[in-house]
Amino acid sequence: MDMAQGPIVKHGVLIADPEFHMASLIAAMLRGFGHQMVSEVSDLRQLRSALTLRSFSLIILDGGLGLRGPLDTVRQMRTAAEHPNRFTPVIMTSAAPDAQLIARARDAGVTEFLRKPFSATDLQARIASLDLKPRNFVEAPDYAGPDRRRRQLDIGAAEQRTEAQDTKNLPGN
Repeated sequence: MDMAQGPIVKHGVLIADPEFHMASLIAAMLRGFGHQMVSEVSDLRQLRSALTLRSFSLIILDGGLGLRGPLDTVRQMRTAAEHPNRFTPVIMTSAAPDAQLIARARDAGVTEFLRKPFSATDLQARIASLDLKPRNFVEAPDYAGPDRRRRQLDIGAAEQRTEAQDTKNLPGN
């Protein structure tokens, strides 16, 4: 098979954290889990460059890379049809997340959120959830990324609305 026509092979994990020691600690945790290829970057420019050069199996980025920069980068990555990391899971970390930041991260296409400080067990659980409960990729006019719904409810046939019921409840009907 011609290598140029082969499938894209995702390699390694990319860690983007402005704190060198935190990035090194996360990298050590990942290597302890068996990840061999771990790359670290410390600013937004390096993150954007690394994301366009190759595909990764996981991206871990810190909100401390800037107020909007990391989220804009994820949003651009998710909406660009040819981006090598469009479907790559993203775990965002932050030392002081509030509900607004978590909602903005979710709406930008971040897959999981992890509050600092966290343990190796916490990180491993988030990574395992990506494998155990993968979410479908959604493309809509105002959003591209993993399905934001975490629970799948079985409402049963008796609870499902029919098309006639949906149109009956519209204004003017």
